Amino acid sequence: MEENQILNYLREVLHPGKGERDIVDLGMVDSVKVEGNRVTVLLVFGKNRDPLQEYIIGSARAALYRNCPAGTEIDLKAIVRDQEEEKKRKNNVNDLTLDEINSVRHIIGVASGKGGVGKSTVAVNLAIALARLGYRVGLADADVYGPSVPIMTSTEGEVPEAMEEDGKEVMLPIEKYGVKWMSIGYFAQPGQALIWRGPMACNALKQMILQVRWGVLDFLLIDMPPGTGDIHISLVGDIPMEGAVIVTTPQPVALADVEKGVNMFRNEKINRKIFGLVENMAWFTPEELPDNKYYIFGKDGGLKMAATFGIPVLGQIPLVQSIRECGDAGEPVALSTRPDSLAFIELARKLAEEAEKD
Repeated sequence: MEENQILNYLREVLHPGKGERDIVDLGMVDSVKVEGNRVTVLLVFGKNRDPLQEYIIGSARAALYRNCPAGTEIDLKAIVRDQEEEKKRKNNVNDLTLDEINSVRHIIGVASGKGGVGKSTVAVNLAIALARLGYRVGLADADVYGPSVPIMTSTEGEVPEAMEEDGKEVMLPIEKYGVKWMSIGYFAQPGQALIWRGPMACNALKQMILQVRWGVLDFLLIDMPPGTGDIHISLVGDIPMEGAVIVTTPQPVALADVEKGVNMFRNEKINRKIFGLVENMAWFTPEELPDNKYYIFGKDGGLKMAATFGIPVLGQIPLVQSIRECGDAGEPVALSTRPDSLAFIELARKLAEEAEKD
Protein backbone atom coordinates (compact mmCIF):
# COMPACT_ATOMS: atom_id res chain seq x y z
CA MET A 1 0.00 0.00 0.00
CA GLU A 2 1.08 3.56 -0.67
CA GLU A 3 0.05 6.83 0.89
CA ASN A 4 -1.74 7.92 -2.28
CA GLN A 5 -3.91 4.81 -2.10
CA ILE A 6 -4.90 5.65 1.46
CA LEU A 7 -5.77 9.20 0.42
CA ASN A 8 -7.97 7.84 -2.37
CA TYR A 9 -9.79 5.65 0.16
CA LEU A 10 -10.35 8.68 2.38
CA ARG A 11 -11.83 10.61 -0.55
CA GLU A 12 -14.89 8.40 -0.14
CA VAL A 13 -15.65 10.27 3.09
CA LEU A 14 -17.81 13.29 2.32
CA HIS A 15 -18.55 16.07 4.79
CA PRO A 16 -22.35 16.64 4.56
CA GLY A 17 -22.03 20.10 6.08
CA LYS A 18 -19.45 21.29 3.54
CA GLY A 19 -21.32 20.86 0.28
CA GLU A 20 -20.56 17.12 0.09
CA ARG A 21 -16.83 17.78 -0.43
CA ASP A 22 -14.48 15.00 0.65
CA ILE A 23 -12.21 15.33 3.67
CA VAL A 24 -9.03 15.22 1.58
CA ASP A 25 -10.03 18.22 -0.53
CA LEU A 26 -11.13 20.01 2.63
CA GLY A 27 -7.64 19.63 4.07
CA MET A 28 -8.85 17.57 7.01
CA VAL A 29 -6.28 14.81 6.47
CA ASP A 30 -3.18 16.10 8.25
CA SER A 31 -0.91 13.14 7.55
CA VAL A 32 -0.85 9.55 6.30
CA LYS A 33 1.88 7.06 7.16
CA VAL A 34 2.22 3.50 5.85
CA GLU A 35 4.63 1.20 7.66
CA GLY A 36 4.36 -2.43 6.56
CA ASN A 37 0.80 -3.51 7.33
CA ARG A 38 0.17 -0.57 9.64
CA VAL A 39 -1.62 2.58 8.44
CA THR A 40 -1.61 5.71 10.60
CA VAL A 41 -3.91 8.61 9.69
CA LEU A 42 -4.15 11.93 11.50
CA LEU A 43 -7.31 13.99 10.95
CA VAL A 44 -7.36 17.65 11.89
CA PHE A 45 -10.36 19.72 12.92
CA GLY A 46 -10.64 23.46 13.35
CA LYS A 47 -10.98 25.46 16.51
CA ASN A 48 -14.78 25.62 16.35
CA ARG A 49 -16.56 22.44 17.33
CA ASP A 50 -17.70 20.53 14.24
CA PRO A 51 -21.07 18.88 15.05
CA LEU A 52 -20.19 16.08 12.62
CA GLN A 53 -16.71 15.38 13.97
CA GLU A 54 -17.45 11.95 15.41
CA TYR A 55 -19.35 11.00 12.26
CA ILE A 56 -16.36 11.99 10.08
CA ILE A 57 -13.95 9.99 12.26
CA GLY A 58 -16.20 6.93 12.18
CA SER A 59 -16.72 7.19 8.43
CA ALA A 60 -12.98 7.51 7.79
CA ARG A 61 -12.32 4.44 9.89
CA ALA A 62 -15.00 2.52 8.00
CA ALA A 63 -13.54 3.56 4.61
CA LEU A 64 -10.12 2.25 5.61
CA TYR A 65 -11.48 -1.05 6.91
CA ARG A 66 -13.47 -1.53 3.71
CA ASN A 67 -10.59 -0.89 1.33
CA CYS A 68 -7.38 -1.94 3.08
CA PRO A 69 -6.25 -5.58 2.82
CA ALA A 70 -7.31 -7.96 5.55
CA GLY A 71 -5.00 -7.85 8.52
CA THR A 72 -4.10 -4.18 8.10
CA GLU A 73 -3.62 -2.38 11.41
CA ILE A 74 -5.41 0.96 11.29
CA ASP A 75 -4.51 3.75 13.69
CA LEU A 76 -6.73 6.78 13.14
CA LYS A 77 -6.33 9.85 15.35
CA ALA A 78 -7.87 13.32 15.40
CA ILE A 79 -6.50 16.62 16.68
CA VAL A 80 -7.75 20.17 17.06
CA ARG A 81 -5.34 22.90 16.01
CA ASP A 82 -6.06 25.13 19.00
CA GLN A 83 -4.33 23.41 21.94
CA GLU A 84 -6.31 25.26 24.59
CA GLU A 85 -9.49 24.08 22.96
CA GLU A 86 -8.11 20.54 22.97
CA LYS A 87 -7.52 20.71 26.72
CA LYS A 88 -11.02 22.02 27.22
CA ARG A 89 -12.36 19.09 25.26
CA LYS A 90 -10.75 16.50 27.50
CA ASN A 91 -13.45 13.96 26.81
CA ASN A 92 -14.35 15.34 23.36
CA VAL A 93 -17.72 16.59 24.61
CA ASN A 94 -16.95 18.96 27.48
CA ASP A 95 -17.61 22.00 25.31
CA LEU A 96 -21.15 20.87 24.45
CA THR A 97 -23.76 22.81 26.39
CA LEU A 98 -27.42 22.30 27.17
CA ASP A 99 -28.44 25.54 25.45
CA GLU A 100 -30.30 23.83 22.61
CA ILE A 101 -32.48 21.70 24.88
CA ASN A 102 -33.23 24.25 27.58
CA SER A 103 -36.59 24.92 25.93
CA VAL A 104 -37.67 21.25 25.98
CA ARG A 105 -40.18 20.39 28.69
CA HIS A 106 -39.86 16.59 28.68
CA ILE A 107 -36.89 14.54 27.43
CA ILE A 108 -37.93 10.89 27.39
CA GLY A 109 -35.99 7.86 26.19
CA VAL A 110 -37.65 5.01 24.32
CA ALA A 111 -35.70 1.93 25.35
CA SER A 112 -35.76 -1.85 25.08
CA GLY A 113 -33.80 -4.61 26.74
CA LYS A 114 -33.15 -6.32 23.40
CA GLY A 115 -33.41 -5.68 19.69
CA GLY A 116 -36.22 -6.83 17.43
CA VAL A 117 -39.13 -5.73 19.62
CA GLY A 118 -40.17 -2.82 17.40
CA LYS A 119 -38.75 -0.05 19.58
CA SER A 120 -38.06 2.34 16.71
CA THR A 121 -41.50 1.70 15.21
CA VAL A 122 -43.06 2.58 18.53
CA ALA A 123 -40.85 5.66 18.95
CA VAL A 124 -41.64 7.10 15.51
CA ASN A 125 -45.37 6.47 15.76
CA LEU A 126 -45.46 7.76 19.33
CA ALA A 127 -43.81 11.01 18.21
CA ILE A 128 -46.35 11.48 15.43
CA ALA A 129 -49.25 10.58 17.73
CA LEU A 130 -48.10 13.19 20.27
CA ALA A 131 -47.94 15.76 17.47
CA ARG A 132 -51.46 14.83 16.39
CA LEU A 133 -52.60 15.53 19.95
CA GLY A 134 -51.25 19.06 19.61
CA TYR A 135 -47.88 18.74 21.34
CA ARG A 136 -44.61 20.14 19.94
CA VAL A 137 -42.41 17.11 19.38
CA GLY A 138 -38.91 16.16 18.32
CA LEU A 139 -37.23 12.78 18.02
CA ALA A 140 -33.50 12.05 18.15
CA ASP A 141 -32.54 8.70 16.63
CA ALA A 142 -29.80 7.53 19.03
CA ASP A 143 -29.63 4.00 17.62
CA VAL A 144 -26.28 4.62 15.89
CA TYR A 145 -25.83 1.03 14.76
CA GLY A 146 -29.25 0.78 13.14
CA PRO A 147 -30.71 4.24 12.45
CA SER A 148 -34.14 3.74 10.93
CA VAL A 149 -35.84 7.14 11.21
CA PRO A 150 -34.92 8.26 7.66
CA ILE A 151 -36.56 5.18 6.14
CA MET A 152 -39.61 5.20 8.40
CA THR A 153 -40.29 8.89 7.73
CA SER A 154 -39.35 8.87 4.03
CA THR A 155 -36.66 11.50 4.63
CA GLU A 156 -33.77 9.50 3.17
CA GLY A 157 -31.31 11.62 1.26
CA GLU A 158 -32.07 14.77 3.24
CA VAL A 159 -29.14 16.38 5.06
CA PRO A 160 -29.72 18.68 8.05
CA GLU A 161 -28.37 22.17 7.54
CA ALA A 162 -25.42 23.22 9.70
CA MET A 163 -24.93 26.81 10.76
CA GLU A 164 -22.50 28.72 12.96
CA GLU A 165 -23.80 30.97 15.70
CA ASP A 166 -21.78 32.71 18.43
CA GLY A 167 -18.73 30.64 17.56
CA LYS A 168 -20.63 27.35 17.83
CA GLU A 169 -21.99 25.17 15.06
CA VAL A 170 -25.53 23.85 15.38
CA MET A 171 -27.67 21.67 13.15
CA LEU A 172 -31.25 22.23 12.08
CA PRO A 173 -33.49 19.14 12.33
CA ILE A 174 -35.55 17.77 9.47
CA GLU A 175 -39.25 18.60 9.90
CA LYS A 176 -42.01 16.35 8.62
CA TYR A 177 -45.38 15.09 9.84
CA GLY A 178 -45.36 17.82 12.50
CA VAL A 179 -42.24 16.39 14.17
CA LYS A 180 -38.59 17.51 14.20
CA TRP A 181 -36.29 14.59 13.34
CA MET A 182 -32.55 14.05 13.79
CA SER A 183 -30.65 10.87 13.00
CA ILE A 184 -27.09 9.81 12.27
CA GLY A 185 -28.69 8.08 9.29
CA TYR A 186 -28.99 11.47 7.56
CA PHE A 187 -25.19 11.66 7.34
CA ALA A 188 -24.24 8.05 6.52
CA GLN A 189 -23.97 6.86 2.94
CA PRO A 190 -26.49 4.14 1.90
CA GLY A 191 -25.30 0.76 3.14
CA GLN A 192 -22.42 2.28 5.08
CA ALA A 193 -21.49 0.44 8.27
CA LEU A 194 -20.50 2.73 11.13
CA ILE A 195 -17.49 1.16 12.84
CA TRP A 196 -17.48 2.95 16.17
CA ARG A 197 -16.21 1.97 19.57
CA GLY A 198 -18.35 2.83 22.59
CA PRO A 199 -16.83 6.21 23.52
CA MET A 200 -16.90 7.44 19.92
CA ALA A 201 -20.55 6.45 19.56
CA CYS A 202 -21.40 8.18 22.86
CA ASN A 203 -19.75 11.41 21.77
CA ALA A 204 -21.46 11.37 18.39
CA LEU A 205 -24.86 10.88 19.98
CA LYS A 206 -24.38 13.74 22.40
CA GLN A 207 -23.58 15.99 19.46
CA MET A 208 -26.68 14.75 17.64
CA ILE A 209 -28.79 15.84 20.61
CA LEU A 210 -27.03 18.80 22.21
CA GLN A 211 -26.02 20.63 19.03
CA VAL A 212 -29.41 20.58 17.34
CA ARG A 213 -31.68 23.64 17.19
CA TRP A 214 -34.77 21.94 18.62
CA GLY A 215 -36.52 25.16 19.62
CA VAL A 216 -39.45 25.05 22.03
CA LEU A 217 -40.73 21.47 22.46
CA ASP A 218 -43.15 19.73 24.76
CA PHE A 219 -41.52 16.36 24.15
CA LEU A 220 -38.12 15.28 22.86
CA LEU A 221 -38.10 11.50 22.42
CA ILE A 222 -34.75 9.72 22.22
CA ASP A 223 -34.85 6.41 20.35
CA MET A 224 -32.13 4.62 22.32
CA PRO A 225 -30.08 1.63 21.14
CA PRO A 226 -31.28 -1.74 22.48
CA GLY A 227 -29.61 -3.08 25.59
CA THR A 228 -28.11 -1.54 28.71
CA GLY A 229 -24.53 -0.66 27.75
CA ASP A 230 -22.19 2.28 28.10
CA ILE A 231 -24.07 4.33 25.49
CA HIS A 232 -27.19 4.28 27.66
CA ILE A 233 -25.31 5.17 30.83
CA SER A 234 -23.48 7.98 29.04
CA LEU A 235 -26.66 9.43 27.53
CA VAL A 236 -28.54 9.35 30.81
CA GLY A 237 -25.56 10.84 32.64
CA ASP A 238 -24.91 13.76 30.27
CA ILE A 239 -28.40 14.58 29.00
CA PRO A 240 -31.18 15.68 31.39
CA MET A 241 -33.40 12.77 30.43
CA GLU A 242 -36.47 12.78 32.63
CA GLY A 243 -37.19 9.10 32.27
CA ALA A 244 -37.95 6.33 29.81
CA VAL A 245 -40.62 4.26 28.15
CA ILE A 246 -39.70 0.58 27.86
CA VAL A 247 -40.83 -1.42 24.83
CA THR A 248 -41.11 -5.19 24.89
CA THR A 249 -42.93 -8.08 23.26
CA PRO A 250 -44.89 -10.68 25.25
CA GLN A 251 -42.55 -13.67 24.92
CA PRO A 252 -40.30 -14.67 27.85
CA VAL A 253 -37.02 -14.11 25.98
CA ALA A 254 -37.89 -10.42 25.58
CA LEU A 255 -39.38 -10.01 29.05
CA ALA A 256 -36.21 -11.39 30.63
CA ASP A 257 -34.36 -8.37 29.27
CA VAL A 258 -37.02 -5.94 30.49
CA GLU A 259 -35.82 -6.56 34.03
CA LYS A 260 -32.31 -5.41 33.05
CA GLY A 261 -33.69 -2.20 31.58
CA VAL A 262 -35.85 -1.48 34.61
CA ASN A 263 -32.95 -2.12 36.97
CA MET A 264 -30.66 0.16 34.95
CA PHE A 265 -33.02 3.15 35.11
CA ARG A 266 -33.76 2.49 38.77
CA ASN A 267 -30.08 2.15 39.70
CA GLU A 268 -29.28 4.67 42.44
CA LYS A 269 -26.59 6.30 40.27
CA ILE A 270 -29.04 6.80 37.36
CA ASN A 271 -32.41 7.07 39.12
CA ARG A 272 -34.70 7.94 36.24
CA LYS A 273 -38.45 7.55 36.16
CA ILE A 274 -39.97 4.74 34.13
CA PHE A 275 -43.09 6.27 32.60
CA GLY A 276 -44.44 2.89 31.64
CA LEU A 277 -44.20 -0.20 29.51
CA VAL A 278 -45.43 -0.70 25.95
CA GLU A 279 -46.25 -4.27 24.94
CA ASN A 280 -45.65 -4.37 21.20
CA MET A 281 -46.90 -7.21 18.97
CA ALA A 282 -49.32 -8.05 21.79
CA TRP A 283 -51.43 -10.14 19.41
CA PHE A 284 -51.79 -10.79 15.70
CA THR A 285 -54.86 -9.63 13.85
CA PRO A 286 -55.24 -10.62 10.17
CA GLU A 287 -56.45 -7.81 7.94
CA GLU A 288 -59.26 -10.00 6.62
CA LEU A 289 -60.35 -10.91 10.19
CA PRO A 290 -60.11 -7.60 12.09
CA ASP A 291 -62.00 -8.90 15.13
CA ASN A 292 -59.74 -11.90 15.68
CA LYS A 293 -56.74 -11.96 18.02
CA TYR A 294 -54.01 -14.60 17.89
CA TYR A 295 -51.47 -14.49 20.72
CA ILE A 296 -48.57 -15.93 18.79
CA PHE A 297 -45.92 -14.51 21.19
CA GLY A 298 -47.85 -15.33 24.35
CA LYS A 299 -50.61 -13.46 26.12
CA ASP A 300 -50.28 -10.50 28.47
CA GLY A 301 -46.63 -11.14 29.28
CA GLY A 302 -45.92 -7.42 29.31
CA LEU A 303 -48.86 -6.71 31.59
CA LYS A 304 -47.67 -9.28 34.11
CA MET A 305 -44.12 -7.92 33.98
CA ALA A 306 -45.37 -4.37 34.51
CA ALA A 307 -47.36 -5.49 37.53
CA THR A 308 -44.27 -7.21 38.94
CA PHE A 309 -42.22 -4.00 38.77
CA GLY A 310 -45.05 -1.67 39.69
CA ILE A 311 -44.97 0.37 36.49
CA PRO A 312 -47.97 1.39 34.38
CA VAL A 313 -48.83 -0.20 31.06
CA LEU A 314 -49.07 2.60 28.53
CA GLY A 315 -50.40 0.47 25.71
CA GLN A 316 -50.66 -2.82 23.88
CA ILE A 317 -49.86 -2.53 20.19
CA PRO A 318 -51.15 -5.31 17.90
CA LEU A 319 -49.06 -7.05 15.28
CA VAL A 320 -50.76 -5.80 12.14
CA GLN A 321 -49.37 -6.00 8.62
CA SER A 322 -50.20 -2.35 7.91
CA ILE A 323 -47.86 -1.15 10.68
CA ARG A 324 -44.90 -2.81 8.99
CA GLU A 325 -45.98 -1.74 5.50
CA CYS A 326 -46.50 1.89 6.51
CA GLY A 327 -43.11 2.01 8.22
CA ASP A 328 -41.35 0.61 5.18
CA ALA A 329 -43.20 3.09 2.95
CA GLY A 330 -42.15 6.05 5.09
CA GLU A 331 -45.72 6.90 6.10
CA PRO A 332 -46.08 5.78 9.75
CA VAL A 333 -49.40 4.23 10.64
CA ALA A 334 -50.02 6.86 13.35
CA LEU A 335 -50.90 9.26 10.53
CA SER A 336 -54.08 7.33 9.71
CA THR A 337 -57.39 6.81 11.50
CA ARG A 338 -57.44 3.01 11.45
CA PRO A 339 -57.70 1.02 14.72
CA ASP A 340 -53.93 0.32 14.71
CA SER A 341 -53.34 4.07 14.45
CA LEU A 342 -55.68 4.78 17.34
CA ALA A 343 -53.61 2.43 19.52
CA PHE A 344 -50.67 4.84 19.16
CA ILE A 345 -52.91 7.85 19.82
CA GLU A 346 -54.04 6.26 23.06
CA LEU A 347 -50.42 5.42 23.92
CA ALA A 348 -49.44 9.06 23.37
CA ARG A 349 -52.32 10.28 25.51
CA LYS A 350 -51.32 8.03 28.42
CA LEU A 351 -47.66 9.05 28.19
CA ALA A 352 -48.62 12.71 28.25
CA GLU A 353 -50.75 12.08 31.35
CA GLU A 354 -47.85 10.34 33.10
CA ALA A 355 -45.43 13.12 32.14
CA GLU A 356 -47.75 15.82 33.49
CA LYS A 357 -48.16 14.13 36.89
CA ASP A 358 -44.92 15.60 38.25
